Amino acid sequence: MPTQIKFGTSGWRAVMAEEFTFTNVRRAVNGIARYVKSQRSQGARIIVGRDPRFLGETFCSIAADILGSYGITPLVIAEAAPTPAISYAVIHEKADGAINFTASHNPPEYNGIKFSAPDGAPALPEVTKQIEKEIVASDGIPSATQATAQPLDCKPAYLARLREIIDFSAIQKAGLRVVFDPLWGAARGYPDSLLKEAGVQVATVHDYRDVLFGGHAPEPDDHLLEPMRDKMREIKAHIGIATDGDADRFGIVDEDGTFLQPNYVIALLFDYLVDSRGWKNGVGKSVATTNLINALAAHHKVELHETPVGFKYIGELIKQDKIAIGGEESAGLSIRYHVPEKDGVLAGLLCCEMVACRKQSLGRLLQELFVKVGSFYPVRENFRLTPEVKEKFTEKLRLDPQTFAGHKVNEVVRKDGLKLVLDDGSWVCYRLSGTEPVVRVYSEAPSEQGLQKLSAAAKQWIFD
Repeated sequence: MPTQIKFGTSGWRAVMAEEFTFTNVRRAVNGIARYVKSQRSQGARIIVGRDPRFLGETFCSIAADILGSYGITPLVIAEAAPTPAISYAVIHEKADGAINFTASHNPPEYNGIKFSAPDGAPALPEVTKQIEKEIVASDGIPSATQATAQPLDCKPAYLARLREIIDFSAIQKAGLRVVFDPLWGAARGYPDSLLKEAGVQVATVHDYRDVLFGGHAPEPDDHLLEPMRDKMREIKAHIGIATDGDADRFGIVDEDGTFLQPNYVIALLFDYLVDSRGWKNGVGKSVATTNLINALAAHHKVELHETPVGFKYIGELIKQDKIAIGGEESAGLSIRYHVPEKDGVLAGLLCCEMVACRKQSLGRLLQELFVKVGSFYPVRENFRLTPEVKEKFTEKLRLDPQTFAGHKVNEVVRKDGLKLVLDDGSWVCYRLSGTEPVVRVYSEAPSEQGLQKLSAAAKQWIFD
């Protein structure tokens, strides 16, 4: 029986040689091609790109051949490219979408296919459901007219856009020293080339292709950034910026080596963009992202948009120009007038500009935010569930508790999972995974001690 190919928010991902096979790649691309033809019968153009994973070039070649057989012109990017650069290329080239072979921050044995819509945003559920139907129905009937693949270099236009957004002269004038870690991924030669061009001192680690990503997931998380910290100490850097395998996620390290969790990065940049750009049209965040953003929105008198988890919802707000910045605690953000897609390259460069212009370290800037609107300490934890516990807990999630962890529940939010907002401003959010027996628990409290107590209570509530 053929593998069921399911396109989620981030596309279809699977282990190579198990489910991610040449046969299944052909089936998936056939389904995408049929969908594109249903939207535009003649003259369609689809960008084909990839991250640096094993066999990426081969998968791109297969996709180009299949698209061509349907009369769809493939615009093939030869080198590995960041997901946001591919997203921007869709907009810049006025293409009908993009096929991106990437598994983002997942381990090296994975690969995936992501489809971007003509607006550069991740395909919405109504689109992915149509693609899934076309995959099942696909009989591979080619067009009578074979379209020829054309080369596309997406880098120049994307870098030009970043030059318009970022104040590189301010970074250079501040004498900022920067270390960049692409984690062997698609952003190699992107932010560091722009910084060097501007005369900024920048050092890069892991600046070569390694399809195994050093033997671990290319995820810009605290425990994987020690080589970047070493280089920061060596050149006395003011900031370290990192990106994941396809550069849609970011990791930021302060001058003292402290990893700044994405919740704080989004909040700091929101505050900075309001002050530096004067943008007060709104701010977007997922329901699982820090309420520090809520407090800042109230402080700046800016409308808050709280969405379900999934960057597609943030992307819609960006397209409608309803927000200055939107982000998720899983290290994805984008800003006004930019792509409706996560952009880790942009995030790192904006942090460089912010540190340069505000002339303070990230840690000091965060403490200033706490003084301004109060302190917030968030954490995310994952717990595996036995079938019995999962069944019992799923029933429990339907309840509306009146009290939790010794506090009154002020608000029950069901935008995505179950979020309980307590009378002291702390909150906990439970979200069941759709792919594995895991519950994701997001907790936030006004103090570190309070967070420890809340986290313990959140875990206990699962297994009681």
